[in-house]
This record gives sequence, structure tokens and C-alpha cells, in this order.
Amino acid sequence: MKKLVLFLTIMFITMSYSQETKQIPLINVNGEGKVKVAPDRVCISATVETKGNNAKEVKKQNDEKIDAVLKFIKKMNVPAADFKTKQVALNPQYDYEKKKTNYNATQTIEIVVKDLSKYDELMEGLVQQGINRIDHVTFESSKELQLQSEARKLAMKDAKAKADDYVSVLGQKVGKAFVISDNSQIYHPQPMYAAMRMKESADNAPSNETLAIGEIEITANVSVSFVLD
Repeated sequence: MKKLVLFLTIMFITMSYSQETKQIPLINVNGEGKVKVAPDRVCISATVETKGNNAKEVKKQNDEKIDAVLKFIKKMNVPAADFKTKQVALNPQYDYEKKKTNYNATQTIEIVVKDLSKYDELMEGLVQQGINRIDHVTFESSKELQLQSEARKLAMKDAKAKADDYVSVLGQKVGKAFVISDNSQIYHPQPMYAAMRMKESADNAPSNETLAIGEIEITANVSVSFVLD
């Protein structure tokens, strides 16, 4: 009886090992899906930077400029939920040649502008009120999650079409997906020209357009292994 059990156990292990090591015929392809859309909002990261040799005075000057900036943003009717303080810092910087310590104060405000027609006026006003560093300007779409889903579906369709093309001349068919890998990366376009305009003389001076918005291109990339029937 023991010999029979041992014999059956060895047979089961052998069969299992044989099944596990059996190679599955696969075809590996990459697929890409692209969706383009005009952005409907812009995220601006702007900083006030102040330097001096007195920490208290440097911080005071920085706070005064930020106060003016925040009041201007509110005056532009930007909702309170769409702007916030991102970072506040006061750092000593020792000058070894002059053997004295200077101080650098920074405060960064992040603003989401949902009315792109306000972009030029807002950027000009920020500079006038004390912003002296624009860290980045990022264009976004409020429908980004939906668009990413559409791009992924297009990528899968592209992968399936490629696989069908490859095996069509072999008399085989593409079966179920065996492995799917998402290789997508999200890219936010920067403004083609984002120089901040300044008033030349009078308030009625002609305004200049400083921004070419273009389109956001959302791309999805997948790698798929299909079973061959």
C-alpha cells in the first residue's frame, strides 16, 4: 500500500512538473494610444524671494510682499480653494570671504487658474506685487482621468491589431491576453512662450499675448503578451 501511495505521489509530481514546464505559445507586442485635448486650466507656482543681512527684516519684507500678492489674487476673483501657500523658508547663508551671515527668505504660492483668459493679467499683477520667481507653469485638463482611460483603451486596441497583423500570415489566431504591462508616463506641456508682459507706459497701452497654449497630449503605452491559438 505504501509503495502504491509513493508511486502515485511520484506520478503526480512528475505530471505537475511537466505541466508547469510546458511552454505556452505567446506573441509579445507593444501598443500606444494618444488623446489630444485643449487644456482648460493652468497651475502656476510663484515665489517671492528676499535677501538681506538681518533675518527679522528679511522675513518682514517677504511677508509684506506675499500679503500684497494674496490680496491681488483675491482681487482677481480666484476662489480660495484654488490657491495656497506651498512653501515657506528662511535660511542663513554664510559668506566666508566677508565673514558675515546673510539671510534668504522665500514663500511659494501655488495658483490654479480655471479661466485661461486671466493668465496674462494675473502673471503681470503677480510680478508687480512682488513675485520675482516663476518656478513652473503647467497646463492641465479637468477631464484628465477620463482621457487617460481613453488612451489606455486605444493602446490595448493598437496592441491587439499589431498581434493580429503578425500572426495573420501564419494561419494562427490571437487568443487571450496572458500578461499586460502599463508603461505609460504623464506629460504636462509647458507654455511655448510664457514671458511675463509689463506695461510699457500708460494703462491704455496695447496688451500683448504671451502664451501659446496648444494641446495636451495624453499617451498610454502597454506591453501585452497574447496566447496563440
